[in-house]
Amino acid sequence: MPSTAREFLLYFAASAAALALDTAVFSVSLQLGVHLAASACLGFSVGLMLIYTVSTRHVFTQHRLADHRHEFAVFTLIGLAGLLLTEALLWLLVRQLGMAPVAAKLTCACGVFLFNFALRKTLLFTACRAALSTQT
Repeated sequence: MPSTAREFLLYFAASAAALALDTAVFSVSLQLGVHLAASACLGFSVGLMLIYTVSTRHVFTQHRLADHRHEFAVFTLIGLAGLLLTEALLWLLVRQLGMAPVAAKLTCACGVFLFNFALRKTLLFTACRAALSTQT
C-alpha cells in the first residue's frame, strides 16, 4: 500500500479515536457540572493530545520540523483552524440552509477531517523539498 494511503487510513482511525475521547470527556464534564464552553475545550484538548501522540508515533514517519514543541504548536493551530471551519460550516448549513444539525455535523466532520489531514501531512509530515533535492 502506498505510504500516503496507509497514513490516510491510520490517521482516519486515530481521528475516530480522538473524536470518541473528545466526546466522552465533553459528556462527563457536562455531567459534572462544568460549563459548556469549558467542557468543549477540555474535550478538544484531550482529543488533540491523543491525535498528536498517535500521529507522531504511529501514523507519520517523516517530520518536517525537528523541534517537537514547534511541531505541536503548528499541529494545534491546524486543529484550531479546523474547529473554526467546523463552526462556520455549522452556522452556514444549520442556520442559513436549514440542514438538520446531526447531518450538518457529519458533513462538516468529513470536510474538516480532509482539511486537517491535508494541512498536517503537507506542513508537518513530509520531507522538506530542499532536503530531498540535496539527497538525490
